Amino acid sequence: MFDLKISDQPLNPQDCLDFVNHESTGASTVFIGRVRNQSKGKKVLRLEFEAYEKMALKEMEKIAEKAKEKWPIAKLAFHHRTGITLLGDIAVIIALSTPHRKEGFRACEYCIDALKETVPIWKKEIFENGEEWVSATP
Repeated sequence: MFDLKISDQPLNPQDCLDFVNHESTGASTVFIGRVRNQSKGKKVLRLEFEAYEKMALKEMEKIAEKAKEKWPIAKLAFHHRTGITLLGDIAVIIALSTPHRKEGFRACEYCIDALKETVPIWKKEIFENGEEWVSATP
């Protein structure tokens, strides 16, 4: 029911879409977080992510379980990147399947918000003139 992954390799949205495809659902909802070129008015060169992987996967599973309790999710994929990411790279993918779109959008938003609050993944922004650690995930 869940596909949870933390990887230092590029993430593939199609892998997540293929996983969540289910004949009982009419909606696949996907959030893709990418590395952007600006943050706090500064030009971003790259991001670096670090994770306490074992705990991060447990927290991701808790989020998935809570989302499944709140909405009729058939399948959910939660992938997060670690290591160095460049502009345009995918940092996080959340994909899930539900019977209808509204519950899919709500569940997806819940998952990304909860990820930012509870999962031990840290982001360092590398700027032209320095760097800064930011609270969890993108």
